Amino acid sequence: MAIQTGDKTIRVIGIVNITDDSFFSPSRMMDRYGYVDIGGVLEIIGQMQDDGADLIDIGACSSRPGCKGIGPEREWERLGKALPHIRLEFPDIPLSIDTYHSSVIEKACDVAGPVMVNDITSGAGDPKMLETVGRLGLSYVAMHMRGMPEEMQNLTDYENGDVMAAIKKHFEEFALKAEEAGIKDWILDPGFGFAKTTDQNYTILERLGEFEKFGHPIMAGLSRKSMIYKLLEITPEESLPSVQALNMVALERGATLLRVHDVADAMRTVRLFKALNEAKN
Repeated sequence: MAIQTGDKTIRVIGIVNITDDSFFSPSRMMDRYGYVDIGGVLEIIGQMQDDGADLIDIGACSSRPGCKGIGPEREWERLGKALPHIRLEFPDIPLSIDTYHSSVIEKACDVAGPVMVNDITSGAGDPKMLETVGRLGLSYVAMHMRGMPEEMQNLTDYENGDVMAAIKKHFEEFALKAEEAGIKDWILDPGFGFAKTTDQNYTILERLGEFEKFGHPIMAGLSRKSMIYKLLEITPEESLPSVQALNMVALERGATLLRVHDVADAMRTVRLFKALNEAKN
């Protein structure tokens, strides 16, 4: 349920992982033997819808640091088992597909209709991705990351250690590629936790508003990330209150989309942000 505050519309995106190795274990909807828990997927989506999610982001390949891709065929094997059930149970809920494979997007659209594409590589993972998104007229999330998940490096030796300069350069280049591919509706994700040190992650969060110059919505994916639980020496399962604290900071600094595991809590944070924003007027 999008919430309007001032001239901004805030949306919450719920995460569903059809994986067996995503870093936040309660989000996993598949066991190590490859069994996809269809009932669990439908249950969590139903709960997220009731809690106010505007969109459900479904991924079938973990992108945690150091993980290896499984390839588009295995990724679709997982997604293909779940998407027909999801569309039958929830015919109208907007879906996002977390993938960097254009063939997965083509098949997902055939089954579920137009979806948003959440691509952690900004098109670098598949040379056909941007053309496919433009041709199909899909919304697109472009995220900043250096290298593929299994080869990510910290940015301490990149752009003289200036992480903001590196990310801005990335999106300046992406904006040109998006225009060439005919992609008009795209979202900027600075990629918290992807090839960044803890200090760099907090620099990005503090200066998040600088990305508003690109004129596109900003998505913050802070949920259960290591920048929180490692700093506080807790587990991802213990990090929910701290996630909401940083979600509030992200909203204050210009984010209009929150990608989260915990939709109900994020919606409460958005409502508090709205109340604070209205109190200024």
